[in-house]
Amino acid sequence: MEGGIPQADASAFRALLSLSSKNPYVLRLAFSAGLGGFLFGYDTGVISGALLYIRDSFPSVASSAWLQGAVVSFALIGAVIGSLVGGWFNDRYGRKKATKIGAFLFFAGSVIMGAAPNPAALLAGRLVVGLGVGTASMTAPLYISEASPTKVRGALVSLNSFLITGAQFLSYVINLGFANAPGTWRWMLGVAAVPGLIQFVIMFWLPESPRWLYRKGRDEEAKEILRKIYDENEVEAEIQALEESVKKEIKESESSSKVGIWKMLKNTAVRRALYAGMGLQIFQQFVGINTVMYYSPTIIQLAGITSNQTALLLSLITSGLNAFGSIISIYFIEKIGRKKLALISLVGCALSLCIIFAPFYVTETHSPEISPIATSHFNGTCPSYDIAMKTSTRFGCNKCLKSSPACGFCADPSNKLAPGVCLVLNDNSKMQCQTEKSSWYTEGCPSNFGWLAILGLSLYIISFSPGMGTVPWVVNSEIYPLRYRGVCGGMGATSVWVSNLIVSQTFLVMTKSIGTAWTFMIFGFVSFIGIFFVLIFVPETKGLPIEEVETMLEQRPVQFRFWKKNPLPLPL
Repeated sequence: MEGGIPQADASAFRALLSLSSKNPYVLRLAFSAGLGGFLFGYDTGVISGALLYIRDSFPSVASSAWLQGAVVSFALIGAVIGSLVGGWFNDRYGRKKATKIGAFLFFAGSVIMGAAPNPAALLAGRLVVGLGVGTASMTAPLYISEASPTKVRGALVSLNSFLITGAQFLSYVINLGFANAPGTWRWMLGVAAVPGLIQFVIMFWLPESPRWLYRKGRDEEAKEILRKIYDENEVEAEIQALEESVKKEIKESESSSKVGIWKMLKNTAVRRALYAGMGLQIFQQFVGINTVMYYSPTIIQLAGITSNQTALLLSLITSGLNAFGSIISIYFIEKIGRKKLALISLVGCALSLCIIFAPFYVTETHSPEISPIATSHFNGTCPSYDIAMKTSTRFGCNKCLKSSPACGFCADPSNKLAPGVCLVLNDNSKMQCQTEKSSWYTEGCPSNFGWLAILGLSLYIISFSPGMGTVPWVVNSEIYPLRYRGVCGGMGATSVWVSNLIVSQTFLVMTKSIGTAWTFMIFGFVSFIGIFFVLIFVPETKGLPIEEVETMLEQRPVQFRFWKKNPLPLPL
């Protein structure tokens, strides 16, 4: 057992279920703080469906891949700032105040988005929401971890992940419910103010993290909360372990000057914790998950499905699988451990991304041609097609959809794979196409293999969610020494949002430049590399009390020779 970690098995899951009757106080803390995860999940889910209708409301967004990416990425920019400042704020003012501020920012940003008269106001609202999401994303798992009994800590932090994925599922239900309502996307985005307001109010009645209170010298308040969290036969041992941990940190801080980033990084335990924590968060994003969640309706359209409502309905299924995977993780996180769960997840992601690659590659290399005869019956022919005809260049659906200015493909009404028409992307062209009872494609070309892409996406979600969807958050909530937990947790959350920003901002651009197929293959390659990262850098923390994690990190070598049973210690 790595690092001398005690065994944890399915009894942890049974202990979690028994909390509802034995100690509902802990569950109330976890659910209330987990609303931060709910806010995070709702925003990542709702924007994917809202983006379909934002493009219809604002022509400037529809014609610009950059603006479509910006609608998503402005929230991520805010999240980067929120997580950076949130780490410092958590250490200085506590988890409770940080949660309240995050909830209020989310509430305010949602109101701004719902009332946005133009793209600029919408982007401003996305930025404010991002500040709230960034703060909540690093505070919620930290708070839950510090206020949870050791045996069920992983499962309760996994509960936060379930609230994230459950909120994503709910956001797709709401997207579908408002699909035909006036002001479609305004309702989708504006209704998010409700959970933000609820959490802000609830947090007035919740206690502060007992470990943060101990760190600030408020021992009696901390002991009172710990006695509510732990059983009578466990609480005194927990208090003693926490006191020893805090004394050690105070002694360390007294023997040194103010701790800066370089001083912190000289600490072996902190350095190894950051390798594991930040690395897991980065791989979590670069295997492509939030691209799938943000753009899943668009990806389904790339698979050849043209209806917005059908795309939203299929996205609802993938989101449901994501939530189901989080439920699985609540059971397995303590049964088989964080490390094995992450490895199984990454293997599944790599294989399913290869499945996704195949149908997209076939679609992109064998897309329908453009018919000169059919084109002569339409107005508004795509300028790129006109140029291609003059130079005798081959021009098909795939080139049509990558044209600048933007163009769409009107399929043959009798056979969607037969030669069709390439028209300028606007409402008149769409109306002309639909008048002929033809399908209008703007994101992906017609294909007989769209079902395989959707199957691959579903397998990807169910592989990702129980492992890489949960493990990085659990590990980051428990792996850092108490003295540095807020700062390091903020660094971990920042790595999530910076990575998320890079992936989401480049995804649509990559699909236009190298194609959807090769974009997914890149994600598959990253998943493969991630397997080796976990084997080398990530320790197992299953069943280990938080106060003992630092000792384990100091003793555990980085396992470059992971294939050996007893790898040689290395000084990283």
